Amino acid sequence: SNSTWGTFVPTKSPDRADVPWSPDVAALVANYHGDSARAVGEVFDPSPSNIDRRTTRRTLADGFELALLPKKTRGATVNASITLRFGSLDAVRGQSAVADLAADMLSRGTSTRTRQQIKDEWDRLQSQVSISGDATSASIRVESTRDNLAATLRLLGDVLHNPAFDAKEFDQLKAENLSGIEEQRSEPTALGSIAFRRALRPYPADDPRATLTFDEQKAAYVAATLDQVRHFYQTFYGADHGQMSIVGDFDTAATTQLVDSIFGNWKSSSVFARVPSEYRDLPGGKTVIKTPDKANALFLSGMPLPLKDDDSSYAALVMANYMLGGGFLNSRLAERIRQKEGISYGVGSGLGASSLDRAGVYQAYAIYNPANVGRLEVAYQEEIARALKGGFSQDELDKARQGWLQQNELARSRDASLAGTLANDLFVGRTMAYDSTLDARVRSLTAADVNSAFRRFIDPAKFITVEAGDFDKKPAEAAHP
Repeated sequence: SNSTWGTFVPTKSPDRADVPWSPDVAALVANYHGDSARAVGEVFDPSPSNIDRRTTRRTLADGFELALLPKKTRGATVNASITLRFGSLDAVRGQSAVADLAADMLSRGTSTRTRQQIKDEWDRLQSQVSISGDATSASIRVESTRDNLAATLRLLGDVLHNPAFDAKEFDQLKAENLSGIEEQRSEPTALGSIAFRRALRPYPADDPRATLTFDEQKAAYVAATLDQVRHFYQTFYGADHGQMSIVGDFDTAATTQLVDSIFGNWKSSSVFARVPSEYRDLPGGKTVIKTPDKANALFLSGMPLPLKDDDSSYAALVMANYMLGGGFLNSRLAERIRQKEGISYGVGSGLGASSLDRAGVYQAYAIYNPANVGRLEVAYQEEIARALKGGFSQDELDKARQGWLQQNELARSRDASLAGTLANDLFVGRTMAYDSTLDARVRSLTAADVNSAFRRFIDPAKFITVEAGDFDKKPAEAAHP
């Protein structure tokens, strides 16, 4: 039933294509002079001390914070990161969908430009601009060039200050969101991720920190109105609690003046109070979500941690996680589960910690054939037990430490990543001295430090585990004797 039969019937007089003689390339390019030479940039030292030395920080009249790091870049590129913060826990309750729609509507037309005109202008300026938002903030990322940065920022100012909130665009945006929800309803990665986040951060549905089910998301988007979206923007948007960083090839004085004209007198009409992250000591447990007829499955396992990113144990946990599953192919989970046993297509772990609240999280993931679920569970549990009992060796730590430090240095050399770091540091009240301190702490770690921290914080009995996939299929070994 899986065979295909065919009969070859030759053509008596096939129509064969004529292959022309190769052209004279030298004659074709005789008068070609090429484009003008592109800027090659400078050799930039990505050390925290040099970044701080090269960065200028200032606060505008309304409270908007600005960090500027001018440097010569290849192609005269420039990256900017902007975050607008607004609202309070009680003020934004139940408005997550409205807030998301408000942010997405900004680039869908202004009082003088349509959505297509905005897109066409950014394309003409060879700039990429993305805007996203939630109930407590809006994030903007800009990539442009020295020659086009000013025009790009002026257009961004129009988008932020003069949104049209067109009814037709709003209806289309709602339909796109609802369609996206329906498309994800049966996907293991989407269902598993939602269940895992809800278990780790159990908040009521009206809390901006909550993760909504697909049914809750659908109800929220269906109920959202254009008037609500417009009111959210008018009530909360402003720059007085925002931050912006610019990294790359730009004129400092002219850019500062332009940024001031866009953000320097834009105040939100609402009171801002940061919504904190909270740590909860939760019991462990396992949830299985069945997704019939799906080829891949998702495994997630982790636990909340009472951890802040400047705690004395943070550096040790960073390295423990890097050796366990954060170092990609060189980590223990990858070597055992992906490379040695071939159970998973992708596997790893992560460690998160807040800069302002003692609320962190450890988590591991795997994407795999659902027929291998039993083997995956055993391998994961054995690797956690091995790390807790036997620990990590000094040689293993020395090799991992070198890789982690190089990875951090590489991140600081990428302008888009550095712009995000500088903007976030403005909000938490830091300079790059924090990065220098963390690097120094990592360099001074011993295997005993790492093993002690890992055993103190990681408890498999408290692991919250979610598995999503088609687990009714027979194991691969049984299906193919």
